[in-house]
Parts: sequence; C-alpha cells; structure tokens
Amino acid sequence: MSPKILMKGNEAIAEAAIRAGCDAYFGYPITPQTEVLEYMSARMPKLGRAFVQAESELAAINMVYGAAAGGARVMTSTSSPGFSLMQEGISYIAGSEVPAVVVNIMRGGPGLGNIQPAQGDYFQMTKGGGHGDYSPIVLAPSTVQETIDLMILAFDLADKYRWVVTIIADGMIGQIMEPVELPELKTPTRPARPWALGNCAGREPNIINSLYLGSQNLERVNLRIQAVKDEIIATEQRWDTYRLDDADIMLVAYGTAGRIARTAVNKAREEGLKVGLFRPVTVFPFPYEALAQAAQQVKQILVVELSAGQMLEDVRLSVYDHVPIAFFGKMGGVVPLPDDILAEVKKLVA
Repeated sequence: MSPKILMKGNEAIAEAAIRAGCDAYFGYPITPQTEVLEYMSARMPKLGRAFVQAESELAAINMVYGAAAGGARVMTSTSSPGFSLMQEGISYIAGSEVPAVVVNIMRGGPGLGNIQPAQGDYFQMTKGGGHGDYSPIVLAPSTVQETIDLMILAFDLADKYRWVVTIIADGMIGQIMEPVELPELKTPTRPARPWALGNCAGREPNIINSLYLGSQNLERVNLRIQAVKDEIIATEQRWDTYRLDDADIMLVAYGTAGRIARTAVNKAREEGLKVGLFRPVTVFPFPYEALAQAAQQVKQILVVELSAGQMLEDVRLSVYDHVPIAFFGKMGGVVPLPDDILAEVKKLVA
C-alpha cells in the first residue's frame, strides 16, 4: 500500500478503479459524480486505456455492455436520474451474463430533485430496477477508504460471477476529502474469458445476447442466473457492527447514515445509553440472518436512512415482530446530525 494521501471521494473511486485494472470507462456528466468522469478523462488515456464521454446515460451503459462482451474490465458511473436511465442496459448486461461495474452517487429525488446527498435509490439498486429476474450485487461504503476497498472488490466479484456489481454511495461520500491508502498500480490477475467475443481462431465464435426465443430456452437461462444468485447470497454477505456486545438499542444504517449513526452511538454511550450499530456493507445480498441474530440481544431497533424508509423493509423482513422497530429518516438532501439521531434514541428510552 502507498502512504496515505488526501483524496476526494469521487476521485478516489476513479483511481481505485484504475488500480483494479479497469480497461475502459464510459460515462456522462451528472452532479454529484462528475469528478469521476473528469478524473478518468485525464488518467485513462495516459495509461493507454479507453475513455469515452458518451452522449447520454443510455449510450454509456450500452457502451459498457459492448466492452464487457468483448472481455474488457469495464465500468460507468452516474447519479440517481442517470441510473434510472441505465436500467434497461443493466438488465441486458445481466441477461447476457457479462461482468460490469456501475457506481451510483445518489442525490435527492424523486425527479431531478437536487444534488444533495440522499438514499432514495435503495429500491431501484437492490431490487433489480430493470425488467426481469436479476439482482446486482450492491456494495455500500461509508468512508472514502471503504469506497476504494469496495471498488477493488467490485471488479473481482464481477469477474468471479460474470455479474453486475454496483457501488451505492451518495453526494457526501463523493464530495468529502479523507486520508486514504491506495493499492499499488499494477496489472491485476483476472480469470480467463473463454466466453468473450473476439479472436475465434481455432474455435466456434461466441455469441453474446439476452434474446432467447422460446419460453423453455429463456427459463434455462433464468435458472442459471438464479443459481449464481443463490451462490452470491450464500457467500457474499458483508456487514459491520459497532459496540453491540451489551447494547439495548441497535441502530441500523448504511453508507453516510451509517457513519453519522456511529458518532451518535459514541454520544449515546457518553450519556450512559447502551446503543450499538449494525451497518450492512452489502445491501444486496442483504445480511438478513446476521441482523436477525444481532436483534436477539437488543430490546429495540432504530433504522436511520436518508429516505422515507426503504432499507427499513429489509430490516422488518429480518426481524419480523420479535423486536420493536422505530424509524428516523430525512429526505430531499437533508442530512441529520448525530445529535438528531441521539434525540430519537432518547425517545425510545423515555
């Protein structure tokens, strides 16, 4: 690892992708992720790699599809409305079983909304917003360093499963600056791609598409995709806990809400309140069993989100009615302070 340097989140995302061996980047500028594209535009050509600023998000995701089918390690980045536009292309990529990485730096919605941090994209990210039965892996960092680490992981997981892997962050993580360590810039090892398009000398040409005429043909593809999904659910769940060993109240939050909740836990502990934190790192696959187990030792749960309550539904599925669940959410780019969360905790013990 290199010495720590100060980096903005968006630029760290781009540099981490480069060091993960990203061969090609296609994107379209949209705040608050435009620095990813700008950074890639300067770095990728110098390294002899492909960079294209597409004419739209639709064009960008279909360029990703084409490059991925050719065997490239490829990515795009966008923000909430742009991710909505990419849904059809992401579904095509999933149906074609090729690896790709997509970063969504979320902003306030619905509609054009604003450029402030928000988490209102949870449903479209975790429930496979495009058509069909597929679910991208969704990684949710809470710091710039974790974003770097998860970017490296994202490319490895995409290759391992021939899958769409997404990073779900928001404008705060994209725009803040923090000291980070970057991995060395080197050519990463990657699995062979016998399925890819390209030179077919001495073999039958590969065909990559997501069109399967005949219901039984398409069902076979779906069953294969579901089998991979089951493997991902079984092996790729990730989460973090903080001060939960003796907690009476458990906060559940991810991403930016998770880092704020962590500070709220410390403030609560200073006042003698036994509060801990469960933070999903993969929001798909969601760590249902781990959360259910953690819930067995607490008396109450407070879910904190920068939305009207979307991850809240997955928490309810984990816990059922075994523990009372309260919710605290902010929308439209309003970001709560740790004291705001602490005030909600105090309501539970009043």
